[in-house]
Amino acid sequence: MEAPPKPKYVMLSDNHHQASLRPPPYRRNVPRYHSKAHGGGGGIGCCLKCICCCYCFLFFIIFALFGLGYFFFYYFNPQIPSYKVTNFRVHAFNVKSDFSLYTEFIVIVKADNPNENIDFIYGRDSSVSVMYSESELCAGKIPDFRQPAKNVTDISIMLSGNSEFGSGLQEALMQNRHSGKIPLLVEVKVPVTVVVGSLSLKKVYVFVNCSLVVDNLSPNKKVGILSSNYTYGASL
Repeated sequence: MEAPPKPKYVMLSDNHHQASLRPPPYRRNVPRYHSKAHGGGGGIGCCLKCICCCYCFLFFIIFALFGLGYFFFYYFNPQIPSYKVTNFRVHAFNVKSDFSLYTEFIVIVKADNPNENIDFIYGRDSSVSVMYSESELCAGKIPDFRQPAKNVTDISIMLSGNSEFGSGLQEALMQNRHSGKIPLLVEVKVPVTVVVGSLSLKKVYVFVNCSLVVDNLSPNKKVGILSSNYTYGASL
């Protein structure tokens, strides 16, 4: 009979025993971030580039327009033309028995263009009317013509009309005639094309209202203009 094999024992020292039973050192697990697919990042970059290009192009357009405007105003120095009623003539002023009034006036308007490189073309679709107390006495048109730069032109406007006047308006007008102060309103509407050098710009409508006070409306007698006041406007 053989004796059973003896178990093999390993003697551990105290130091070795403590070292082997010591827990493993703590390791911090650093999180790993996985990058997104290349397609998403590239799309955002392209969008940013497009936005930057649009802003740069818009800035360039604004800068170019500003430069052109500065050059235009510096080189051409545009100025607004002036208008003034210099003469007022009465050819007919007939009060009829049916309370109607027939008048013929000639109004001379001085148009002054102070610009050196800008012309004005006055079109055909114009209208001129003379009003008294919001009632039209007569009407006419400005002859179409082109006014060159640095030019002063006297425009002769023939106006005529037959208006219905009540007894109240006739009485007020007669009182003004006797007092020597007759208020009138001359309304002008004319299409004007601005020509800069050889370039014709868009047509605009010019409105001129002239409030006049004259001393008489007797036919074939010199009419004195006691006062005048002007207002201007324009529209496309």
